[in-house]
Amino acid sequence: MKKAGGRKKPKQEMPRNVESLRGEIARRYEELSPRLKQVATYVLDNPNDIAIETLSVIAGRCQVQPSTIVRFAKVLGYKGASEMQRLFRDEILSAAPSPSYSERVRQYRERSNAMDWLSSQNVMHDFTESNIIALEHLREAVRKEDLDRAIDLMHGAHSVYIAGVRRAFPVAAYLAYSLSHVDKRAFLLDGVAGMTSEQSWMIGPKDLVIAVSFRPYASDTADVADRAAANGAPLIAFTDSRLSPVARNAAVCFEIKDAEVRQFRSLTASMCLAQTLVISYAYKFGLDRAAGPKN
Repeated sequence: MKKAGGRKKPKQEMPRNVESLRGEIARRYEELSPRLKQVATYVLDNPNDIAIETLSVIAGRCQVQPSTIVRFAKVLGYKGASEMQRLFRDEILSAAPSPSYSERVRQYRERSNAMDWLSSQNVMHDFTESNIIALEHLREAVRKEDLDRAIDLMHGAHSVYIAGVRRAFPVAAYLAYSLSHVDKRAFLLDGVAGMTSEQSWMIGPKDLVIAVSFRPYASDTADVADRAAANGAPLIAFTDSRLSPVARNAAVCFEIKDAEVRQFRSLTASMCLAQTLVISYAYKFGLDRAAGPKN
């Protein structure tokens, strides 16, 4: 006679590459303890540190004990933290060596601390240098397959619905404006008079939603992303973390680290990505207006 509950719990399958690891962390984030969430956020935001730093250094930066990082790795199916770190190390070795985004920012801030913060020229210097770092990170971090997938989704969609408010609004507005000039049906869900829900009710499975949202994430944009998932429409996310509410159900998630200078955040990298997608879409599908819309 078989004992009740005699079946063994299936062994946790560990992610075999960095991309699948990022996806698994995002998928399981809400079920983690607060300490493990701290580690998860740090792992997603600082991949180079995970690859090259010791557990004690990583633990100090996460503000947890080294044993917490080991526990985090085991939750994801690894025997220990070193197996998880090896994935990030292999990714670095397979690419051109360069400092991580966070390390570049740290280095720049050390240099800029000696500047005269009241000088208008140094303010401009701060913004230009920080945006250069953000653009370099964008160039290195965005994968070709994600760009190609996003462009194909745009081409296959009956209509493209674009949501983004507050700081994200200029990116959303640009996408809607420029897509309409390369012969793509595009609708900006601007939420005028609090009507985001009414504007998005017609989204269907043959459409595409592009959601643009950065910390602090806008609930209206998250609601549009959720509606896309509920209605079977694919979603492209422009955001700053895999843990963003618009990233959860995204077919393609672009993680963008825009520059932040003196508590003011730029949109240079986000706008660069938006232009890349629209112009690449126009060229790939042979549209006459690939040179871009006229003012």
